[in-house]
Amino acid sequence: MRYQLSDRYRAIVIGGSAGSFQPITKLLSKLPSEFPLPIFLCLHRLKHVRHGFTEALSIKSNKVIEEPNDKDPIRAGRVYLAPANYHLLTEPNRQLSLSTEEMVNNSRPSIDLTFESAAHTYGDRLIGILYSGANSDGAEGMKLIKALGGITIIQDPEECMINTMPLAAQNKTQIDYCLESDEIINFLLELHKYYHL
Repeated sequence: MRYQLSDRYRAIVIGGSAGSFQPITKLLSKLPSEFPLPIFLCLHRLKHVRHGFTEALSIKSNKVIEEPNDKDPIRAGRVYLAPANYHLLTEPNRQLSLSTEEMVNNSRPSIDLTFESAAHTYGDRLIGILYSGANSDGAEGMKLIKALGGITIIQDPEECMINTMPLAAQNKTQIDYCLESDEIINFLLELHKYYHL
């Protein structure tokens, strides 16, 4: 498949819930350590389990995965994971903020809030990717990413363990790419070629 790619993109935001851990872990294992864009990961997780999740994602990853602190600066090439029981937001001044405001779609962290804040921060220079999940969290965020000119990608519902989440996004807006998990990896590897390091 041919993708419309360039070096204008400045960030990637990824969301997922039930059934997303394995394909996202595989994605992280395939991205080269020098992949230049910051990646914001918002995954539904048990709010009382503080340890082990980041470590499990990191086992095969070529990139360091970190749970940021409030007001940490956004740095190129980093992977930021929303901490348990916190919303993860990006700010226009290229800082991250954490919030314990009420749940959205019964979730904290909320994929919608992470996606929407990233859309406002990066506009048409954002790529949003939504994986398998059992509720509609992320659909409104994908709609805003699309409306502000970013690229929207969903994991192919036919491949998902639970396809409620990508289908909800597909029903909200015209998604740019519906890809199997290996195709999402190829998309990002192709994107990487446009950045001269």
